[in-house]
Amino acid sequence: MVEPEEFVPEAIEEIKQQMGAEGRAVMALSGGVDSSVCAALAYEAVGERVVPVYVDTGLMRKGETAAVEEAFGTMESLRVVDARQRFLDALDDVVDPEEKRKVIGEEFMRVFEQEARDADARYCIQGTIYPDRIESEGGIKSHHNVGGLPDVLDFDEIIEPVRELYKDEVREVARYLDLPEEISERMPFPGPGLAVRVIGEVTEDKLHAAREATAIVEEELEEGGYDPWQALAAVVGKGTGVKGDNRVHGWIVAVRAVESRDGMTAQAIDVDWQTLQSIQSRVTGTLPDVARVVYDVTHKPPATIEYE
Repeated sequence: MVEPEEFVPEAIEEIKQQMGAEGRAVMALSGGVDSSVCAALAYEAVGERVVPVYVDTGLMRKGETAAVEEAFGTMESLRVVDARQRFLDALDDVVDPEEKRKVIGEEFMRVFEQEARDADARYCIQGTIYPDRIESEGGIKSHHNVGGLPDVLDFDEIIEPVRELYKDEVREVARYLDLPEEISERMPFPGPGLAVRVIGEVTEDKLHAAREATAIVEEELEEGGYDPWQALAAVVGKGTGVKGDNRVHGWIVAVRAVESRDGMTAQAIDVDWQTLQSIQSRVTGTLPDVARVVYDVTHKPPATIEYE
């Protein structure tokens, strides 16, 4: 287990050594705990020579962009990039999960390269953690920030301060750094965003259903007294339903809630029937294109936490 009082000064010194006395860097900021810890470490190491960049891919959870602007708005150098159409266009007709991750990884880095040129920065800092590397290098799935990266990058170096840490260790560092609880304890969200919660082609209507349903799942589980390591809703296909007097052929939304320590293994949570019924009632009642809701009881392994 990491000892934050030892890790933090070592990480700060490593960033200083990697960037040198005058180097500048863009910081890939998502609003999650991993990138937030990296941003705090980098700012402590080199101050204004790090430029945090948040990319709105259109694949983010509900309210994400506004939350990032509120949490990090005090950083005058914060850049918010609207790349929603760019990512949607790049994902057009892409259905293979690995290809999705590689497309998203490449688009991310191309945006960061442009922002780096504008900021006269030659380094990129990102919040890669140890499980990202294990799963990418082990062939389980290509994380957008590891196996999904393009072969050629216009950076002198990619700096990854928390690359040897598990998620629970990153949280320990976040608490040590006195980051707000809404960041240190924030539920994990996949780097490729809602694209991996949509089976098959990524479309705006599927993303809308996954985004709204995920928000409902998180709210209902919290109201039901649950505190899952991760909870989500995914659009997994279409099925026949009835709404009013009309037959509909709508989306099937799969709900998932798991307990885990580090994301390498996970156990599906036994959610009570009343909470599940409340979830399905809200999802089908507020999303006209959703025909049915199912609950995923599969552990990891054999399943992964996300759907793609």
